[in-house]
Amino acid sequence: MKESSIKVGVITDLTGALSVLGLANANVARMVINDINAKGGLLGRQIDLCLEDSATTDSVAEAKATKLVQQDQVDAIFGGIYSSTRQAIKGPAVVKGKKLYIYPEQYEGQECNPLIFCTGPVPAQQVEPLIPWLMQQTGAKKFYLPSADYIWPHVMNKKVHQVVTANDGAIVGEQYFPLDHTDYSKTVDKITSSAAEVVFNTIVPPGLAPFLEQLYNSGFTKRGGHLVCTYFEENILKLLPAAHVEGLYSCLDYYQTVSDPFSKELLKQYDKLYPGSAKFTAGSASTGMYRGLMLWEAAVKEAGSLKQEDVIKALDHAKIAEGPGGPAEMVPGQHHVRMNMYIGQANNGNFKIVKSLGVIDPKECLQAIK
Repeated sequence: MKESSIKVGVITDLTGALSVLGLANANVARMVINDINAKGGLLGRQIDLCLEDSATTDSVAEAKATKLVQQDQVDAIFGGIYSSTRQAIKGPAVVKGKKLYIYPEQYEGQECNPLIFCTGPVPAQQVEPLIPWLMQQTGAKKFYLPSADYIWPHVMNKKVHQVVTANDGAIVGEQYFPLDHTDYSKTVDKITSSAAEVVFNTIVPPGLAPFLEQLYNSGFTKRGGHLVCTYFEENILKLLPAAHVEGLYSCLDYYQTVSDPFSKELLKQYDKLYPGSAKFTAGSASTGMYRGLMLWEAAVKEAGSLKQEDVIKALDHAKIAEGPGGPAEMVPGQHHVRMNMYIGQANNGNFKIVKSLGVIDPKECLQAIK
């Protein structure tokens, strides 16, 4: 019976704090797999989507990864948004299960495992181009880093330190909070008294909305302060009052205003199929999920089989000529994607692209994966 279908496991946050992002991920997985199946499937076989809800809870993600490997015996696993969720999936899926795992979210980088491929942007594609551009555009030199206390903000902030100081700027404050922390009054006072010109935010939901509200109420942006949050996209923008994030800068591989014909067509297809509040965006890992599934399909076709070592060999240099935001390709030996990047700015509840950065390398896993 095993030959009858190909099984793809997707773990994402269908419920919990990140559900609006997780639902978009699930929709993309359905859309892409339905498209592949409608064209005759892969290697002449249909793909079965085994979709699991991680409920924005890492222990749940871990249990679901175990189920996909042991019970469903999937051929590959995709998903996870928080970096801590990636680590939770990695244990049973990769370390124990020895299964190919494709992680679709923009993240802090440094995940270098022979069985893991990452299809979202990393610091070299976000922090490195955004900060010098911002400093040049605005003249700002003083940065404050309010952060959630987990791996992604810690690693991102190290990169922010490097890039800001290399451009003659200074970090005037850096603080870490539990994910569900909501009272930021003392932090906002510190931001004000430090004369920070840029708040580089890595606070995430559920603490995000209270922080942005309190910062807005302090008059930070009215005084000419600049707000930066690299993961911000249309889904999160819609959850917040437009005034609280007006002018915010973000840096991602796609925004809905990217105007190449393929990106526009893809967005139209998604919106028609899934007209709800879970939008096709980059920060939600929707673009990374699309890219990951299409690169995996290209690799399986090249390998001519589902033998994992052959698929991995082909995935190492897989390319797609079209994708959200433009073409994409795995950088051989790096397991990360070379792709177009964009700087977006929140404008009246939408993102406008203020700078197309062109193709940027991830610069990850440079000690070639053994």
